[in-house]
Amino acid sequence: MIRVLIADDSAFMRKVLSDLFKGQSDFEVVGTAVNGQDAIEKVKRFQPDVLTLDVVMPIMDGLTALAVIMEQCPLPVVMISSATQKGTNETIRALALGAVDFVSKAGGAISKIDTIKDEILAKCRLAAKSHAKKNIAASSPIVYKPKPSNIEPPTRRVEVRRRTGLVLGQKPTINYVPNTTAPVKRIIPGTGKKIVTIGTSTGGPQALQAVITRLPGNLPCGVVVVQHMPAGFTRSLAERLNSISEIAVKEAENDEIIKPGQVYIAPGDYHLRIAPAAGGERKIVLSQEPRVGNLRPTVNYMFDSAAQFGRDLVSVIMTGMGSDGYEGMKKIKATGGYSIAQDESSCVVYGMPKAVVDAGLADEIRPLNKIAEAIVEAVRR
Repeated sequence: MIRVLIADDSAFMRKVLSDLFKGQSDFEVVGTAVNGQDAIEKVKRFQPDVLTLDVVMPIMDGLTALAVIMEQCPLPVVMISSATQKGTNETIRALALGAVDFVSKAGGAISKIDTIKDEILAKCRLAAKSHAKKNIAASSPIVYKPKPSNIEPPTRRVEVRRRTGLVLGQKPTINYVPNTTAPVKRIIPGTGKKIVTIGTSTGGPQALQAVITRLPGNLPCGVVVVQHMPAGFTRSLAERLNSISEIAVKEAENDEIIKPGQVYIAPGDYHLRIAPAAGGERKIVLSQEPRVGNLRPTVNYMFDSAAQFGRDLVSVIMTGMGSDGYEGMKKIKATGGYSIAQDESSCVVYGMPKAVVDAGLADEIRPLNKIAEAIVEAVRR
């Protein structure tokens, strides 16, 4: 039985979600909360298996509550988010804080619950099976990207320490501490011929933050990422990562040349492949070819296209449900590419890496906080 707590300021939504879960034989509604503060108190009291958490609420909003929950009493959280630009940005922040997944309120409110009820149930079932962890990404080094006008190099990061027993309206304290662990390497020699590909799904935004913020700005090759995510959310993800990383991050565009020191994230609802370009360059090609397993983009699609680069390729598979990336990784290994898989203990969902590891396709199996280091080492070979 999956014990679920519902946090939403709308009495209508609390009733609709409660009825939805009560209609399932494998769910039990242990309580409801009307705002973030109420959610924190009831998480501690009821200790549910899953929390559904609205973003916009009075007294204490969902993001503030999520930060406290992941610090004090971590558990799987599924966010309920508005599909507006502001809602998109807030959802990306929530995923970076440790939420397992999210459901979009189409048009700003769930007025047609029948259209998304299966998604809500599926994501809550998956969340209940995931590894609830403290905020891995938030504890990662945060390096603000240096601007040309900066005189002092980026040798400091922002560390946010939240207080136990948060007082309403109280903001987290911000302390500046020496940045001794990120980026992993300051100077990376290389020819620029190599390319890094990363595939991830559930738990990916948090994992990507932990990895990309540790990559140096002068990495001598490009990094291409496929993250399972709907259209509209990948741009916000790229912009957030760009703002807190030394390496540049952007949403990928069709036909653009892959440059060193740049991370490209496949846009939602587009497949991404990597193709040769003039002068020995590599370029990104986007398409809306049919979905594969109801996914677009897919990791397999990118990995399949990248396999042609053989020994110049470093491929990484991280947290996610299912086995997307497994078939592509087989081709990568057959052409001499190098593979890195996230270990089970640091995955939110140990599905995609497990498929690669179980098949003996991983050259390295690393915890999340060591993957950036593994990428740097592989690129230098």
